[in-house]
Amino acid sequence: MAVDEDKIDETALALLFLTLHDGARAWKQLDWDVLNRLHEKGLIYDPVGKSKSVLFTEEGLKQSEAVFRRLFEKDGPDRD
Repeated sequence: MAVDEDKIDETALALLFLTLHDGARAWKQLDWDVLNRLHEKGLIYDPVGKSKSVLFTEEGLKQSEAVFRRLFEKDGPDRD
């Protein structure tokens, strides 16, 4: 099966936004290959280390919120 890694990375970025805390930190319980690609794209700082969270770059934080809203926000005036 051919997999679109960019779509996986985009979804992972949105899921990282879901675990956002302390300003720009997110829990790093995702596949290491995905985290490394996000790092290579300049969206998170280096995920390697003892910390259980990753730090978004400014651009990564903006993109993660935008992707999260696009993928998961309900449409219309009756949003919950």
